[in-house]
Amino acid sequence: MKIAPASGDALIVVDMQNDFLPGGSLAVAGGNEIIPQLNRYLAHFSAHQLPVFATRDWHPASHCSFQSQGGPWPPHCIAGSDGAAIHSDLKLPANVHIISKATSPETDAYSGFTATQLNELLQSLHIQRVFIGGIATEYCVLNTAKDALRLQYTTFVLDDAICAINQQPENGKRALEEMIRLGARPVHYEDLIP
Repeated sequence: MKIAPASGDALIVVDMQNDFLPGGSLAVAGGNEIIPQLNRYLAHFSAHQLPVFATRDWHPASHCSFQSQGGPWPPHCIAGSDGAAIHSDLKLPANVHIISKATSPETDAYSGFTATQLNELLQSLHIQRVFIGGIATEYCVLNTAKDALRLQYTTFVLDDAICAINQQPENGKRALEEMIRLGARPVHYEDLIP
């Protein structure tokens, strides 16, 4: 299946932040290995002047997801910290739309759509199809894709530019299968028509 990105399409890069990459406080093993592939997609969308969105966790220091607050995770992506910064090797365009999520202490958000302006921005740009990549497959990628489908966007998952935590060995694979079952379409860079 060949796909020609066109007007009405947008790329969503999920949570490519230092704390989620090797050396970070909640590192996804191999997360840095998808950066070159994401950069290929970024270059493709930029060359076609199509909008690019980048989601990020932007937590207060007392966020409810942190173990110190009774949550499941070590502190990560605290707003303004180096750990919350998007990795410098990711070649985001100058006009990227940055979407900050989980910004209030009492609310967690795995989806880029939860309590953000993402849907309104996509609507304002007349977006109908979204292409989603990044980390982690079974958390923020999965939930962003599920919300995109619920909101009636045609949803593609960048199968060659996602990475899972895999606390259980098959979690990432199962998450991708769930996205496909719900209607998302897996895509590889080679499927794109230049």
